[in-house]
Amino acid sequence: MNAVYEQIKAVFDEHPELFGRYKIELLRGDIVMTAGPEVIHNYIVEAVQDQIPRERWRRLQTQDVAMLEENGEPRPDLVVVERGAGPETGRLVPSEAITLLVEVVSKSSLDRDYGVKRALYAAAKVPAYLIIDPYYAGCLLLTEPRGKGEDADYAVEYREPFGHPMPLDVLGIELDTSEFGTLPQLNRRRRRP
Repeated sequence: MNAVYEQIKAVFDEHPELFGRYKIELLRGDIVMTAGPEVIHNYIVEAVQDQIPRERWRRLQTQDVAMLEENGEPRPDLVVVERGAGPETGRLVPSEAITLLVEVVSKSSLDRDYGVKRALYAAAKVPAYLIIDPYYAGCLLLTEPRGKGEDADYAVEYREPFGHPMPLDVLGIELDTSEFGTLPQLNRRRRRP
């Protein structure tokens, strides 16, 4: 599956004028392509990135992550790596080097962010996964990954509504969520933050 993904990715990379606005990910063997997000999504990612101290942390957007044991190469909205921990070159950052992954929920990513990515990131032993949901105006921080494969999950959940600070102990900061924008609520079956 990785060879097929690489071939598809190469076509997309060679023709950015046709595919540049799409996000392509490999999630448990499935190739997932999504359109660009709402502008509020990008404002939230920017607000998070701006609060993470640059001196200690690399804050990477549109970065592919290697989770090869899980047959995945996701592209989270924000990847946080301690300076000196990640590779100097290449397309992939190994999951072992990552401290925090951030996903901002969109209509098209809702089920993946709360479902498959939650299990994928836990199985890859990413220490912390932050889901920011502008549809329900809240954050969900997941820590202490446990388990393997599709049964993996995080043992600890911490929730805060927008407007309340979200402690990010793994980074040594408290995230100010007061400027995070919201979108009209979605009808959905998954639990909300």
